[in-house]
Amino acid sequence: MKYTITGATGHLGQQVVEAMAELVSANELNLGVHTPSKAAAFKQRGMTVSAIDYQNIDSLKVAGQGSDVFIYIPSKSHDSFSRVTEFENVLQAVTAAHVKHLLVMGFIADQVDNPFALSAFYGYVPRRLAGSGINYTIIRNGLYADPLVPYLPELIERHNVIYPMADKALSFITQTDSAKAFAKVATTPALLVSGRIYTLTQSRNYTMPELAQVLSTVSGQKIGYQPISLQAFSDLYNQGGEGPMLASMYAGGARGLLETVSSDFETIMGRPAQSLTDFLEANYHN
Repeated sequence: MKYTITGATGHLGQQVVEAMAELVSANELNLGVHTPSKAAAFKQRGMTVSAIDYQNIDSLKVAGQGSDVFIYIPSKSHDSFSRVTEFENVLQAVTAAHVKHLLVMGFIADQVDNPFALSAFYGYVPRRLAGSGINYTIIRNGLYADPLVPYLPELIERHNVIYPMADKALSFITQTDSAKAFAKVATTPALLVSGRIYTLTQSRNYTMPELAQVLSTVSGQKIGYQPISLQAFSDLYNQGGEGPMLASMYAGGARGLLETVSSDFETIMGRPAQSLTDFLEANYHN
């Protein structure tokens, strides 16, 4: 078997590679990366490293040639048009390379009425794949819990969670759990069903007062909930031009569009996803 993984040196991609390495031999793994030098350690372990550029269809085609499963992890571009263009290049390449199955990362903010700047991309993917003639499976993630760990000291200093979420809730999944689910689906024929869409979340979601209570318990500091405006949030976290995109995500969240809860992770892995409290207690050290 040949498994090609794009974005293999990114935060999620690295964990997908490690999870795959627990289930298949290293020589079955082909890592598509923009900068091959960043994957040198993987290459030393016997994995193949292929240079890819999402804007270069030929590079994607060469990387995907002979792949039984092609795991597509999107780039971190901030707008839907860029990602749709990238995705179309991937589709053209995997079709030309005769890839047997495409496994795609999605996100729960894919509703047609979601103001999130990337919802058009995440909504486009399943509709486009449905008419593509390609064998595909999609794994939609909840919000990653991981950024809460480095963010917690700032929230302690502010004494409040400030997400502009009104009274709505957020659903989370850890990157480690997401990666393990990706690897399990990719390597299990009974799970790698064409047209199947899985949604990965923990077993419950959290309103902002509930999230604040969890963060208070883990940190030992009193944290409340005092939301700021969408514009203020955008201005505050506009490093790298991400502010408007992040604010648009919480605009969707304030409409209840980020609170999906699913049992698909347990279906895939045979156990519940790690809870938010357990994850934070294991990873936050004050």
